[in-house]
Amino acid sequence: QVQLVESGGGLVQAGGSLRLSCAAPGSIFSLKAMAWYRQAPGKQREWVASITRDGGTNYADSVSGRFTISRDNAKKTEYLQMNSLKPEDTAVYYCNARITPIYPRVTADYWGQGTQVTVSS
Repeated sequence: QVQLVESGGGLVQAGGSLRLSCAAPGSIFSLKAMAWYRQAPGKQREWVASITRDGGTNYADSVSGRFTISRDNAKKTEYLQMNSLKPEDTAVYYCNARITPIYPRVTADYWGQGTQVTVSS
């Protein structure tokens, strides 16, 4: 079973910064696109940012210019640097990765367990 392990959430004041990490297991066949999503209380999960294996990035309008997604392919890890945080960024953040396990060799999307980010005003 492929499991993504997230870390880095917490409580921060508005205007502050946090960095989230998400690590894929070492024993996989391939790691393709990675992404971050978030879900605020009472709302649907929404896409935040994504990054291709080659480093191409895309951002939701709500975070563009404040958040930066990156990855380290050797460590099979992605990051989300969040600056100028706002109370409306408060949510559980989930990492997502398109992975091909060694066995069975079937590509699928996998999710992290989620990490809480709370921004106080």
